[in-house]
Amino acid sequence: MEFIESKIKGVYLISVEKIEDNRGFFTRTWDVQEFKNRNLESNFVQSSISFNKKKGTIRGIHFQLSPYEETKIVSCIAGKVFDVIVDLRKNSPTFKQWESNLLDSINHDMLYIPKGIAHGFQTIDDNSKIYYKMSEYYRPEYYSGVRFDDPNLKINWPLEISNISENDKNWNFNFLH
Repeated sequence: MEFIESKIKGVYLISVEKIEDNRGFFTRTWDVQEFKNRNLESNFVQSSISFNKKKGTIRGIHFQLSPYEETKIVSCIAGKVFDVIVDLRKNSPTFKQWESNLLDSINHDMLYIPKGIAHGFQTIDDNSKIYYKMSEYYRPEYYSGVRFDDPNLKINWPLEISNISENDKNWNFNFLH
């Protein structure tokens, strides 16, 4: 596993090493010691899958409020997604900045997203699936989000939006203003 720090401090793109042969490949996607050696969160309590039927679907940009902020590891296990993170940490040098990565089921890169970073994505392919590991249990009363079209962020989503939830269209989180 190779950990590549992004411009947003504490976020890592994790590139996996594949062992390939005529059957396909084998790769390690989790190693607690690799995370502990880098002083990264290694206690994950929940895993989830997000299945998305149509390309162009947007989910996010989500996070959980304190005291239940969560660290996430996300990977694309089917299809391809335009993955977006937004730094919400007030004392961070990259506060209010966003970054994107293409995650797909071919290279199997993962994204390590620490507490204080919001996360969302747009599907590039039909029938895309995202796999999540989270360090906190989902708490609906602490669930929040930033609008996908927040004018301060100016995120350039790559496709026309085909599907988005009412929540994601209507977040009124003023943290970035």
